[in-house]
Amino acid sequence: MAAPKRGRNASAQSRPGRSLALILIAIVALTGGMFWSGHTTPRLGIDLAGGTSITLRAVAEPGKGSAINKTNMDTAVDIMNRRVNGLGVSEAEVQTQGNANIIVNIPKGTNSKEARDQVGTTAKLYFRPVIATEVSGAAATASPSPSASSSASGGDKATDKATDKATDKTNTSSPDSSASPSVSSTSQGRAVTDALKADATPSGGTSGSPSGSPPASASTSPETSKLQAQYAALDCTKKKARADAGKGTSATDPVVACGQNSQGQWQKYVLGPAEVDGTDVKKADAVLNTTTGAGWTVTMDFTGKGSKKFADITGKLAQNQSPQNQFAIVLDGDVVSDPFVKQALTGGSAEISGNFDQDSAQSLANMLSYGALPLTFKEDSVTSVTAALGGEQLHAGLIAGAIGLALVVLYLLIFYRGLSVIAIPSLLVSAILTYVIMALLGPTINFALNLPAVCGAIVAIGITADSFIVYFERVRDEIREGRTLRPAVERAWPRARRTILVSDFVSFLAAAVLFIVTVGKVQGFAFTLGLTTVLDVVVVFLFTKPLMTLLARRKFFANGHKWSGLDPKALGAKPPLRRTRRPSPPAAGPVDPKEA
Repeated sequence: MAAPKRGRNASAQSRPGRSLALILIAIVALTGGMFWSGHTTPRLGIDLAGGTSITLRAVAEPGKGSAINKTNMDTAVDIMNRRVNGLGVSEAEVQTQGNANIIVNIPKGTNSKEARDQVGTTAKLYFRPVIATEVSGAAATASPSPSASSSASGGDKATDKATDKATDKTNTSSPDSSASPSVSSTSQGRAVTDALKADATPSGGTSGSPSGSPPASASTSPETSKLQAQYAALDCTKKKARADAGKGTSATDPVVACGQNSQGQWQKYVLGPAEVDGTDVKKADAVLNTTTGAGWTVTMDFTGKGSKKFADITGKLAQNQSPQNQFAIVLDGDVVSDPFVKQALTGGSAEISGNFDQDSAQSLANMLSYGALPLTFKEDSVTSVTAALGGEQLHAGLIAGAIGLALVVLYLLIFYRGLSVIAIPSLLVSAILTYVIMALLGPTINFALNLPAVCGAIVAIGITADSFIVYFERVRDEIREGRTLRPAVERAWPRARRTILVSDFVSFLAAAVLFIVTVGKVQGFAFTLGLTTVLDVVVVFLFTKPLMTLLARRKFFANGHKWSGLDPKALGAKPPLRRTRRPSPPAAGPVDPKEA
């Protein structure tokens, strides 16, 4: 029984090379991925890179204090995210703080005044009739306008559910894209002119491009010519073009706009004057419609005044052909949906159905609701952080980290001597993994290294060094008990491993709780602390312990050299335990009578 046990121990001790090879492969792979992605430095937060930080406070309308709730605040954050992204800002951060505040961090390189104007105003939601539309971009110059990705149906809800379901099903089917008018690059001007004329005809008049229309040059007003030029030049695949589309146009004028269709393609539109305002929407909800099999739908309830407006516009649109039987739901100049109608919706409510899943239906419902949110936002503070100030903070943080690391290394050299050959490379491996992973997390999850995150990395130096010290002291305790180094290394590991895991679990739990219950920059500290704690476990298990096993086979450490940090004499070790034999009994023989 003893021989197999010794064999298993010998086998376990002969595998440290595998662990070292594994962590080396991981480092090479992650470093290669970092250089391959082109992001060789961590993405810096606003406090290090510079920029503008805006604090907005939600203010409810009189008598509607309950409007300041999590749902409305999250919707406001979503809208503001769309706005700052429309400015071409890909690294902006918009998040709630507490119950009634929103923090908007916009990095350097952005017009801070324009950004403040964008995020500080109430969202503008309009329902506009579609006059002309087509897929935007060079690849779609001669393609027909695709059909709407969703359809509007409904009227009075109770009536719809109680009456002909087949009619509902017909109303929710998507129109055939072949029925949509084709708008090529050579006929855009005439098509837009005719469409504008058709849109201006009274209800019941001819729609679409009436035959025999006069030439565009003979009847086109300056405003229409300008709109034609804007529509022809609009390329919605470009972020700046999308942000500038329709800028400065009032709700009572036709406008060009951009939106995405159900295939994810960018679509450009010519839209008529706004017929229904977002404040006319009383409520919007995402609903799973199992009655007609329409799946996820978005239901809208209108105010009394909004009901009449919506009935009027849907009555006009229902007499037209695609795409002029569609209305565009426009939020802050972006078309978020373009359903078509086949009948006047006069019941004060409507249902938008189509290719929705739960998330997309909820998103559209939130946007529709935001137009009627009884909230405004007031600027509480605007802080500008210059790149120079951010650079000074980063420089000071790096100096603090370097001093802390130097003190840890000095401590290891003085108290553990040769064992620092294990601890210092372990710290280096942990630092490499932390840096590479932070660089990769920037483009992956938009992680930004701010000053609190740098503090978290500095604190992690002490946590990592503490794990090494726990293991070294366990080994030293075994040597004090009189054991030689190789058995001491293996016997010390189980107890040290348990202590390290418990300690790191407590640190990780604290970081996780801090990350969940806080917002803003403090989350950067918590995230970095949690990340480095996990990496500490990885490094100790896959690098520190295997390296200790290998070096225990070297005479310098195995013989307890005085500079190895494992000198038995310096540690006050007991003499090796030896088993003593009892004295043998005297041999049997004749007994002397005198002794008897």
